[in-house]
Amino acid sequence: MATEHDYFGIIGDYWSERVDAGDQDVEVVLDADEDVEEASLDVAAAMIGELERLDADVRESFVGELASGGSATSEFLAGLVDQVDAETVDEGIRRESGDRQMDVLRSLDLLRVDLRPDNNGAEEAFAVFEYAFAPDDFDGRLVATLDINGDVVGVEYQD
Repeated sequence: MATEHDYFGIIGDYWSERVDAGDQDVEVVLDADEDVEEASLDVAAAMIGELERLDADVRESFVGELASGGSATSEFLAGLVDQVDAETVDEGIRRESGDRQMDVLRSLDLLRVDLRPDNNGAEEAFAVFEYAFAPDDFDGRLVATLDINGDVVGVEYQD
C-alpha cells in the first residue's frame, strides 16, 4: 500500500519541484520507496524548508576543504581553471571578495537536490546537493552528500 505524506503526496512515484532557496531556483527531487518511514519524509520536507541554511553549511564545508590540496573542492577549482578561460570565470563571479577561490565557491549555482529518505542511517546519503559554476562552459560538478541530520558526510568532484 502506498504511503501518503502531507508535503509530498503519494509516495512511490517520482516527485520533483522547483524551489526558491535565497536567490536560486533549485530543482528538488524525492526518490523513495512507497514503504519509506514517515519520519524520514518529515525530515526531507523540513530540509526543503531549510535549503538556504543547508546550502550555506555545504558551502562552508567546501571552504574547509581548500586547505587540503587533494580534496574534491581543490580538484573542482583546478578543473575549472584548466577548462574555462579567465574572462568566463570573471563573468561568473557574483560575489567578489578578492579571494578568487572563495569568490568561485560563493558564486556556485545549486542546481539540484536529491532527497533519499530511504537512506536514514548515520553517514548515509540522505540528501545530495549538486553545484556548478558557469554550467554552459564547464561540465564539472561539485557534489555534497548530507546525512539525515543535515551534516556533510562527503564531497565529490564529478567531471
